[in-house]
Formats: sequence, C-alpha cells, structure tokens
Amino acid sequence: MKKNTLRGLLATALLAAMLPAGANTGSQAPTVANAAAQVPPAVESALRRTLAERLPGAGRVDEIRRTPMAGLYEVRIGSDILYTDAEGNHLIQGEMIDLRNRRNLTEERVEKLMAVDFDDLPLKDAFVMVRGNGKRKVAVFEDPNCGYCKRFERDLQKVDNVTVYLFLYPILGPDSTEKSRNIWCSRDKARAWLDWMIRNEPAARADDKCDAGALARNTEFGKRHRITGTPTLIFTNGTRVPGAIGPADLEKLLAAGGK
Repeated sequence: MKKNTLRGLLATALLAAMLPAGANTGSQAPTVANAAAQVPPAVESALRRTLAERLPGAGRVDEIRRTPMAGLYEVRIGSDILYTDAEGNHLIQGEMIDLRNRRNLTEERVEKLMAVDFDDLPLKDAFVMVRGNGKRKVAVFEDPNCGYCKRFERDLQKVDNVTVYLFLYPILGPDSTEKSRNIWCSRDKARAWLDWMIRNEPAARADDKCDAGALARNTEFGKRHRITGTPTLIFTNGTRVPGAIGPADLEKLLAAGGK
C-alpha cells in the first residue's frame, strides 16, 4: 500500500502514548525482551477483526507484534509499519524512537523486512559482469528503459574489483520486456546489455526458440520481495538500496557488504 494512501485512511486516527516520569520499572516495564514475547492469541484475534472492520481499505494485516512500549502493538501491512493499542481504538502512523539508545526502531524494522538474503537470490536467472578481481559482489535489478539505470551503469564503470549479478527486471512496459528478451537471448548478454545501456546500441532480435523464462521469474521474485523500482541493489550483507547511487556511495556499501 502506498504511504500517502495510508495517511489518508488514518488522518483522524492518532494516539499519544507517553510514559510518566515516575513509571514503574519492575518486571512489567517495557523492554526489548518483553517485545519479543508472543502476542496473546485473544489480543491478536481481536485486533485483526477490529482493524479489518475499521480500516477496510488498508489491506490484509500480515503480522502483529509486541513493541518495547507497554500496551502498544506493531501492525505490519506488507512493508508498512503501524502501531495500535490492544483494542484497536487508536492507531499511530509514524516512527518509534528509542531515546535512551538513540535508535529508530521503526526504521530498523523496515530495513530488516526489506532485506534479501543474498544466498536466496536466483543467480541462475541473472548474468554476470566481472570487473578487476571481482571479489566484491552486488546484485542489481534493472529495466532497460530506465533512465536512472543507464546513469547507474555509466557510474558503475568507474568501480573496480566487483562482480555484478544483473537481473533483467522489465517492469516499465511491453517494450521493456522485448528489449530484455533480446538482451537475455544474446550470445554475450553482458556485452549486449552494456551496448544498449551505455552506447545506445540495441541488441539483435531474439530467436523465437530462445527460452526467456528468467524474465518472468525475475518479475515474480521482485513482486514477492517488493522490488518496486529500478535500479535496486542488493548487497551480500542483505542491505537493499533502491535507486541510482554514485561511485563513492557504491564503494562504501561494497566495503560494508562485500564479505
């Protein structure tokens, strides 16, 4: 669900949750350990029913979890994170901040949800481009008609010692699918890709017998993992970066995730 849609749905649903200065710090105090405890089945069942009735356009609730704040529950709808009380009477759309430890708990949760295990990538449906020793690795989902992808590919030529797993991800229209098929079916996929993205030289028309099933599988994989734009980069430590980034930022991320 788009965030602006959620804002419209929740414009009048606000909850101000604050702990008094002298709050009890005994065994019932909100802690990270308490947050990991299972939501009582009765609470989860009631919340799912109540939220479905009160937010019919918000989509299916995928998960309900405790939070470190007593009486507040996390509600996950896709990759969107909301917060509610146990009765579903009030809803918060915003970020939960751990002030003591200076951590954005909502941001951390979303990053974890969006992460993709590099080992789970279907590398057989990508083609490989190696620069230098190729020790560092990154996977990239790109559409051949994506202007930002073309800019990224030009910048990528300035980065050495990297192996790039390129997933053709034709999501911008039928022409993207046709161009992707022609590139995938080329004898030298990497060369055909760079010829088009950097030199604007289109690949030859693919043979009708060519198996381009990887394109459909890439699209399905992207939908499952909510890859909604191109380019999208995935690093070996699971970090996902949507959008084109420059060589300097790419170098930093490769240093952190290229293990």
